[in-house]
Amino acid sequence: MVTSTSSTTATPTPTPTPTPTAQSAVNAATQALLTGLSAGSGVDTGTLVTSLVEAQFAARTAALKSKSDTLTSQISGVASLKSTMTGFSTALANLVKGGSLQTQPTSSNAAVLSATAQSGAKLSGLSASVTVTRLATGQVARTNTPVAAADRATSLGTGALTLKIGTGEDVAIDIGDGSIDAIAAGINASKKGVTASVVTDAQGRAFLSVKGATGSDNAFTLKGANNDALDIGGTATKTSLVSTAQNAQITVDGIAVERPGNTVSDLVSGVTLQLNAVSTVPVSLTSTAPTDALTQAVNDVVTTYNEVLATVTAQTDPITGNLRADPAAKSLLSSLKALTSKPLVGGAVAGLPRTLSELGVATNTDGTLRVDSTLLAKQLAAYPDTIESMFAPSGTNALGLSAALTALTTSATSTLTGLGASTVRYTAAQSDVTKQQDKVTDQTAQLTTRLTQQYASMNSRVSAYKSTQTFLTGQIAQWNKTS
Repeated sequence: MVTSTSSTTATPTPTPTPTPTAQSAVNAATQALLTGLSAGSGVDTGTLVTSLVEAQFAARTAALKSKSDTLTSQISGVASLKSTMTGFSTALANLVKGGSLQTQPTSSNAAVLSATAQSGAKLSGLSASVTVTRLATGQVARTNTPVAAADRATSLGTGALTLKIGTGEDVAIDIGDGSIDAIAAGINASKKGVTASVVTDAQGRAFLSVKGATGSDNAFTLKGANNDALDIGGTATKTSLVSTAQNAQITVDGIAVERPGNTVSDLVSGVTLQLNAVSTVPVSLTSTAPTDALTQAVNDVVTTYNEVLATVTAQTDPITGNLRADPAAKSLLSSLKALTSKPLVGGAVAGLPRTLSELGVATNTDGTLRVDSTLLAKQLAAYPDTIESMFAPSGTNALGLSAALTALTTSATSTLTGLGASTVRYTAAQSDVTKQQDKVTDQTAQLTTRLTQQYASMNSRVSAYKSTQTFLTGQIAQWNKTS
């Protein structure tokens, strides 16, 4: 424990420098005039004019500056609230979209089959048996005869090339100069799902490799006009098939199916399967509720809410808040305080939690929130699907927390009735103040010019009077001496 000590000698309190007022400026100008008149060198016109001009506009300048400072603080306060609310809703939306708050599918053998939940899917009670008997492959072909490094620019003599995928139409390939590199570029430029590359071995010899998409319907042929110089498919002898195009073969709960690719999203409802390897042993798919993730999400929401509330409360404080009279800011504060009692799921089943408060989010006397961990754990155990739905994406649950917070933020930042409208109003007012300040500046310059001219003329006359006085005084002194 730290103990503080203090000296018995009182420390003098510095006297604050008074703010210049119209009266003090006039007093200063008067004193400057009197001092100048009593001095032999005449009036200090520069000091006098400056003081009088300041006196003329001091009150108005101070009022405009005060109003400008207030508007600047209000604009800054509005920007802070808009940023805070947007950050809150965006962070929650990204968390929800990430899928970590959804029930996740679990594979008993991820090396053979991995699974991910589709957005908005309800996977509670998932149970499926999947066997992967064959993976989908794409057709791959390569040239048999290499092209020497010195001959890379030489035409292969294929003639016009025609590509045909499955039962589709013939596609003419632009072969350019007919070299191996030009042919590869022409195949890729067709953008029909078949790609080509030139592979160079250790001796610098080049081979053409051509690949198609997976699935039996994507088998392709590539025919040249000049015999079989580069033919792929059929009885071609200048090329070899490295692999053939075939579908994946899968058995789901005893039902055999085929799919053209190894990423399958239409077999198990709400689940995307990734086929990784073949296995004769069935892989079990089950589901795992995101209890820990939801618990953490509720605590994170409460923590962030309290931070947002502190910002809004400070800006709307009835005494010190920059936005204490702003209707949009006060409306935002009211909406935030009502968030815990807002229904986040439909229906009205007795005992079913529908709001954050029923979930275990309690309100403290100062308006901040806290989490009743015991009640939250109880509700998660009893109603996992309902609570998961509260944190579902807005496209799945239009009443959910993400949708509610997004709607609140949109309303709060509206340019018609929300903080956006406040920004427009304050900015317009500040622009008007700037124009008034510019007008005062112009009037100050005009008055300065006029007074400078007047007091310069006066100063000249006073100097002349003093010269005359000096002359007369001298003459009288001479007369007195001669008499």
